Amino acid sequence: MVKVITFGCRINAYESEVMKEKLKDYDDLIVVNTCAVTGEAERQCRQTIRKLKRENPQADIIVTGCSAQLNAAKLAQMAEVSLVLGNQEKKQIEKYVATLNSAKQQVGDIMTDTTCDDFIMTGFEGRHKAFVQVQQGCNHRCTYCIVPYARGRNRSVPENMIITQIKKLLAAGFKEICLTGIDLCSYQPSLTTLIKHILEQIPELPQLNFGSLDPAAIDDEFVNLIAQHSNIGNYFHFSVQSGDNAVLRKMGRRHGREKVIAICHKIRQIKPDARFGADFICGFPTETKEAFDNTCALVREAGLNKLHVFPYSERNGTPAATWPQIPMQERRRRAEILRQLSEE
Repeated sequence: MVKVITFGCRINAYESEVMKEKLKDYDDLIVVNTCAVTGEAERQCRQTIRKLKRENPQADIIVTGCSAQLNAAKLAQMAEVSLVLGNQEKKQIEKYVATLNSAKQQVGDIMTDTTCDDFIMTGFEGRHKAFVQVQQGCNHRCTYCIVPYARGRNRSVPENMIITQIKKLLAAGFKEICLTGIDLCSYQPSLTTLIKHILEQIPELPQLNFGSLDPAAIDDEFVNLIAQHSNIGNYFHFSVQSGDNAVLRKMGRRHGREKVIAICHKIRQIKPDARFGADFICGFPTETKEAFDNTCALVREAGLNKLHVFPYSERNGTPAATWPQIPMQERRRRAEILRQLSEE
């Protein structure tokens, strides 16, 4: 049976399940679906590849995902790796596995990709909820983020395919569906319209949740949907990154701290049991002590319950990597303070 190891985001989790289904008839095959959001994530991926080969010397190891897209040559040099596939080629992994002894590196220009995988899944092994991909890629260029270069441009799954996928998963017994994407709120023509149509066409859906939401894209129409439909879940996760407006502008984010606080208060008014999570980067270049204090204050003012906290990680090819850097020890110290605040 094929083994698929997943690093990183919900989209990777979704794609791993797709690959698992496509390769279900293979033995002695391991797929490592990598992440590149931080340097540490890439290091852990390489470490895991070496460990997997020691434990499974007869297995072929295929490496794909964002680290494979960005650093294919480095991964292809690893003796443990049989094949490196880019994120575009990942969609046809069964084709490349069938010719495993050909070129070791199959990584094309992700910026030319205009489609999402149209495979309809039957389930998610070992999970009580199912992720449904609705969108891929990102057209924004946040100054710290390497993901657009690994995932390509914004492109959306057709609505009828999303409806079909959700119905298939409900028939398989799943009670909770989570819509996900690299930049979920950039779904075209409109995420709010998609949600509305899903709930209208599948009223029996027990619970609908969302992956990471961009505060800049949340409007009153989205909030009104929450008020109108009780089967929208009570957890909302936002890509906040900082609680300081000057840092947010330097990051290239499109929201301010006031928008995050306002969204949380509005949703809490109509859904008193709502819980809120957020992603934060600590020690971003130009983040002063006062700026970090503003981030801590935002967590309290917005009532954020669950934080995903990362020390800032330089990514070659991004503007922020060229700016004067805060010492890593201080980045980690601030991240630990924020994690403790999350626990409180």
